[in-house]
Amino acid sequence: MKRPEPVQVIKGRREKALQALAQASPYTRHLGVTFERRGDELTAILNYSDRLIGNPFLPALHGGAIGAFLEIAAQMELSWGIVWQMMEGGGDDAAEIEAGHFPPMPKTIDFTVDYLRSGLPRDAYARARVNRSGRRYASVHVEAWQDNRDRLFAQATGHFLMPPRNA
Repeated sequence: MKRPEPVQVIKGRREKALQALAQASPYTRHLGVTFERRGDELTAILNYSDRLIGNPFLPALHGGAIGAFLEIAAQMELSWGIVWQMMEGGGDDAAEIEAGHFPPMPKTIDFTVDYLRSGLPRDAYARARVNRSGRRYASVHVEAWQDNRDRLFAQATGHFLMPPRNA
């Protein structure tokens, strides 16, 4: 009987895959978005930089940076769900992920952002919740906050075209 892998090895493999998936997107790298995984929750982090300021008089984060951050969080939530299944399934799929070959990202059909208040000049966090995910289509809701999870500064809803399973 084969002995199971230590938990640290499995966690390390998952973390490596998550970071590689995030770094595969040039725009994610450009904005400085990183991800943390706690259990089954994925948190996107928009690391503060002066170049993200849209209105220097307030100062406030640029609306385009906020919208892109929320869209990235939604796409990564969907993509990570696919990658997780591939890794857990073992076999050729898991080997592809370990080699850094990821399925295509979901394509945005539409994305609506609600700007609830100014984004302050500091780190921002976002979590996405998949409302519906099928073979061809997914609906996602994203919430963003800074200091207090109960005080959202933006939220969004998006619809995505899912990549074919054999792509």
